Amino acid sequence: MKHLLSALLVVTLFISCKKESNNSSEAPSEIPYVAKNEKEIEKYVAEKGLKGTKSESGLYYVIKDPGTGKQATPASNVTVAYKGYFMDGKVFDQSDENGISFGLNQVVKGWTEGISYLKEGGSAILVIPAKLGYGGNDYASIPGGSVLIFEVKLISVN
Repeated sequence: MKHLLSALLVVTLFISCKKESNNSSEAPSEIPYVAKNEKEIEKYVAEKGLKGTKSESGLYYVIKDPGTGKQATPASNVTVAYKGYFMDGKVFDQSDENGISFGLNQVVKGWTEGISYLKEGGSAILVIPAKLGYGGNDYASIPGGSVLIFEVKLISVN
């Protein structure tokens, strides 16, 4: 069952988000979950006492260990161990300590950006707003508009 869940996450991470139907004149902040996610993330970060960085894209990340090996780039193929959960702490998937391998250009934007801040051996917490995850679309057990939190460890840049 654990391998089935890990396989589901791998497939989930590899599938690009469908573009949501909105008028091209609408700014991203007009999508209902964007402002809601920002408030949720601010509250979560404050409650958990997280000291990190909010990028221009809206990704909030905490580098626990920057690593000392090879630097990941958005085009890298990497092996990552992870645990993914919702803001309420409910885990929706996780790898084993050996991690999984994939191309950073094949996963949700929050992973592509967040993991590229690490070097081999590094670890971080990624707080990913829906616009960098699965948008407003439900996907498997992940409701549309969800903020996703991942504890990640970059095992290797392949």
